[in-house]
Amino acid sequence: MTRILTKVAAMAVLSLLAACGQPQVKTSEPPPPLPGYEATEDGGFEIKAVDPRLMTDGYAKAEVAYTGDEEPGSIVVDTFARKLYFIEEGGMATRYGIAVGREGLTFRGSGVVGRMEKWPSWQPTANMVRTRPDLYKEYAGGMSGGLDNPLGARAMYLYRGGKDSHFRIHGTVDNNSIGHATSAGCIRLFNQDAIELFDRVKIGAKVKVRTQEESLALEGPFMEDAFGRAVHDTPANQDQKLKDAAALAAAEAANPALAAYDAQARAADEAAKKQAKAAGGY
Repeated sequence: MTRILTKVAAMAVLSLLAACGQPQVKTSEPPPPLPGYEATEDGGFEIKAVDPRLMTDGYAKAEVAYTGDEEPGSIVVDTFARKLYFIEEGGMATRYGIAVGREGLTFRGSGVVGRMEKWPSWQPTANMVRTRPDLYKEYAGGMSGGLDNPLGARAMYLYRGGKDSHFRIHGTVDNNSIGHATSAGCIRLFNQDAIELFDRVKIGAKVKVRTQEESLALEGPFMEDAFGRAVHDTPANQDQKLKDAAALAAAEAANPALAAYDAQARAADEAAKKQAKAAGGY
């Protein structure tokens, strides 16, 4: 799960640092959620609304034209643009924003949805327990489904050759992570999107994960902004990254605990990317 300071949280920190002397903390209501991302009850669990400030840069679901040759009902995952497409009839698709974890980064090629679970249980891999015992050791025996479960409200399990590939498309416990490359996990969506996708997908649906070459050809180049989120690689975004990075550096200089927290998160995520690259996936 990503622990990198995200844009919404970072801006809150920066707003406090901008005040001289004692910070004046003002309580304000978040903006109303976008349609389809309101708080909802599901399976006895109360899923919180998604802050619309997390849905910029194309991370809210949208109906889009699609020119690929995948058949309707299939799924296409782009880990570089951090988008997932559910293919529909008539040259259309629903596009969802995603976060991509280590296991998602290392997977390439295709498979089929072999199993689907509502409020799935979860167990960290032995490697996750070994590398981050501070995070995962207490869950080594597994965790039942619920609001604290990293798989979120729904999980779709990808199979190859009749065997579990350990690649999952699932919900999340951390809405701030969408758009990021994270230190663990596969492909995660906002829980509202995971529920919708789950209701549309059928067992046996084909899933394709794009290569970097395919992503560049179809989506164009992407970059990470100062908060670790994938955005289009444009001069405007490059300039904004420099400004945001300077503001974050000032925030970390004023708060050593924040600096240490962010440094640990960046190290974990960079290690995840290196491991994925070594495996030929990123």
